[in-house]
Amino acid sequence: MKKLFRLIPIFCCLFFLTACDSKKKEPVVVAEKVEKPNIIFILTDDQRWDALGFQGNPIIKTPNMDELAGSGVYFKNAFVTTPICAASRATLFTGLYERTHDFNFGKPKLKDNYMYESYPYLLKKAGYRTGLVGKLGVKLNKGIEDSLFDTSKKTFWPYLVEVDGEERHLADINGDHAIDFIKSEKGKPFCLSLSFWSPHADDGAEEQYFWPKYVDSLYVNDTIPVPETADPKFFAALPEFMKHTMNRKRWYWRYDTPEKYQKMVKGYYKMISTVDGVIGRIRKTLEEEGLADNTVIVFMGDNGYYMGERGFSGKWLMHEQSLRVPLMIYDPREPKSAQSKTFDEMVLNLDIAPTLLDLAGVGIPESYQGESLVEFYNNDISNWRKSAFFEHQREGESLLPKTEAFRDDTYKFIRYEAAPEFIELYNLKEDFNEVNNLALDKKYSDLVDLYAKKCDSAVGKLMALRIKS
Repeated sequence: MKKLFRLIPIFCCLFFLTACDSKKKEPVVVAEKVEKPNIIFILTDDQRWDALGFQGNPIIKTPNMDELAGSGVYFKNAFVTTPICAASRATLFTGLYERTHDFNFGKPKLKDNYMYESYPYLLKKAGYRTGLVGKLGVKLNKGIEDSLFDTSKKTFWPYLVEVDGEERHLADINGDHAIDFIKSEKGKPFCLSLSFWSPHADDGAEEQYFWPKYVDSLYVNDTIPVPETADPKFFAALPEFMKHTMNRKRWYWRYDTPEKYQKMVKGYYKMISTVDGVIGRIRKTLEEEGLADNTVIVFMGDNGYYMGERGFSGKWLMHEQSLRVPLMIYDPREPKSAQSKTFDEMVLNLDIAPTLLDLAGVGIPESYQGESLVEFYNNDISNWRKSAFFEHQREGESLLPKTEAFRDDTYKFIRYEAAPEFIELYNLKEDFNEVNNLALDKKYSDLVDLYAKKCDSAVGKLMALRIKS
């Protein structure tokens, strides 16, 4: 059952006053105005869950992200249901699985009927001023974008551009647009979708990662630890079809020598630190404009990212490095007792759209396949999900195999359309790095069959919903 976080203004609070002589008087009606919050949804591109100081990374410097996480509600186990930017961003807008909204690279544009139930459309319809800054990331039919956003400042690569004779970084330019939007939105609640391109690599450039000069000195004296599963023996043990995926192709771009690995990961971290600085500027602007106490900030990554694990780079597949992202909600309106909380429950990008609507007191469509994270404010999570289905259904790209997975608190099951004979099953409680494939051991065959059926059931439900829609 969808829950509203804040009750829409309490218009009638009746107090019946009785006179000393017991003569009844007319009731007095006291109206209390509850102000709708401003909302800023910040999305980074390719930021994995542990590329964050608050998550325990001892090297990366993300003080502003850490402050949001430490002062708000932080989710240790946040995942995207499809680990690729196009499908994940469509899910963020619509609250729907990829197999329902049917959008990815190489697919037709995202259908209007889904966007007419997207969070920006419904918030705008409810009286919010809506804005988009940065990367839209989905293809829409002509004219629909105007019904979603009052203000749209879409930006594109390259990362470093000259503005008025000065070199500027794209993240800083996005920050400028965001600040302009905030300053212009007085007297009416707003929802700003601030979507950074960082820290996505510039795939067409040899250097891959670009950052502003003011972060040049970061990480110079650090040595980035190489993951245990980056050992070549893990790649050698993979089935043949996995050795020729896009993950391996991009590994050569970034990680094929120790020197390149250090350079590239430090560049990746520098781009995240750049975004972190922009967040600091935005929070300062909210303070200066008198908006900080009524502005909720939701922060998330659009998918995870391999950093050499299994001999891979990129995302797309179903291992933890590819699926897990940072996610936090900072709500200054909440009492201290409801702040500074960390949760272990499994939450998804499906949950973002219902959460943003719930925060604004706007009804959540029945079609949504996620749940509002506002339920975590008061620990009302006894019935929260214990498992989830994941998928990657991109067509027309042989180097990105179609993949499905089912995960709960203990096990993860993974299968591939191109190689149905190859199954992966991991005990996540004992094997977080997913190196011991239980599916290769016959004594786990019943467990493999059980999780295959769970996967089949999830697919069946999604296909039935797709036909109905």
